[in-house]
Amino acid sequence: MKTYTKFLVGIFLKSFLFVLMIILSLVFIINLLGELDFFKNIETTTFFTIYLALINSPSIIFEIFPFIFLISTQLFFIKLFEKNQIQIFKYTGLKNSKIFIILSIVSIVLSFFIIAIFYNASSNLKSFYLELKSKYTTDGKYLAVINKNGLWIRDKIEDKILIINSSKIDENFLIDSFITEFDQNYNVVRNIKSKKINIKDYEWEIMDPEIFEKNISSRKDIIKIKSNFDYKRIQSLFSNLNSLSILELIELKKNYDLLNYSTTEVNIQIQKIFSYPFYLLLMSLFSGLIMLNTKKFKSNTVKISIGLFLCVVIYYFNNLLYVMGLTEKIDTKLSIWIPIILLMIITLMMSNKLNEK
Repeated sequence: MKTYTKFLVGIFLKSFLFVLMIILSLVFIINLLGELDFFKNIETTTFFTIYLALINSPSIIFEIFPFIFLISTQLFFIKLFEKNQIQIFKYTGLKNSKIFIILSIVSIVLSFFIIAIFYNASSNLKSFYLELKSKYTTDGKYLAVINKNGLWIRDKIEDKILIINSSKIDENFLIDSFITEFDQNYNVVRNIKSKKINIKDYEWEIMDPEIFEKNISSRKDIIKIKSNFDYKRIQSLFSNLNSLSILELIELKKNYDLLNYSTTEVNIQIQKIFSYPFYLLLMSLFSGLIMLNTKKFKSNTVKISIGLFLCVVIYYFNNLLYVMGLTEKIDTKLSIWIPIILLMIITLMMSNKLNEK
């Protein structure tokens, strides 16, 4: 590795780690305040709340890596401008394009590390965080899981415990369901078998049920049972997709397909992960080009402000398309890739006459 390459890589990595530590500290403090507020009326140790805030931070950091790459690149160029390193490199024959090639390689390596290592580690920590936190919420009484055997729900209403298994979901209906009702001592009270259950509200309508109670089978036109779940709540229980690894997301998508469950959110999450290296790379290049195009401004505050303003615009544009993808107003792939393609076009346009800047 040539001396100037080591020098540039070193500056960028130091800038990246510096920004990462600052952002991580801020995220941790905000998380800690949230946990302290959550546990203000619950008896627990300060260490436990600090621990929860710490293990929840990486999943949030993953979401804001584009901003970290942008600010890191800005800091990288500020350091080069401070000692006129850009001009010195030009005099020695090192063009701006070469600097951007090195920046691109480092960004790509970091991006793949973030996807392959950091994301899977953060998703495991998030899953562990949710497991620990669930013990202190009312959701600890309930559980909903989707696997290759269908949808499984554990529910508790007053002194009744219900275990529900359905082969699939069709809009507001559970299809081919089997319900086992237990008392508080987990003695079976009755079993209910039904082809169709309306779960639009918290009072389920079980249609044409076959009821097995005390070894006696009977049928009714319709019966109603109360539940802590409706269709919307079942959907929301599977919205914490950042607690799943890449392989778990792919497996979940297969299970959703088997259940006829909406895969929109899962598809968007998978597309987002696979597009992330391109997004982070473009954020670095975009940020670097902003710094070159604004180097006439002597104030670093102005340069950083311009970059952050454009970053906020990109963020809200991404969110707009993300919501449109979730509501299926546009294709899920387009909701993720349109911002990246537009950012790539803008970056290419800004890189015109790069070596003359």
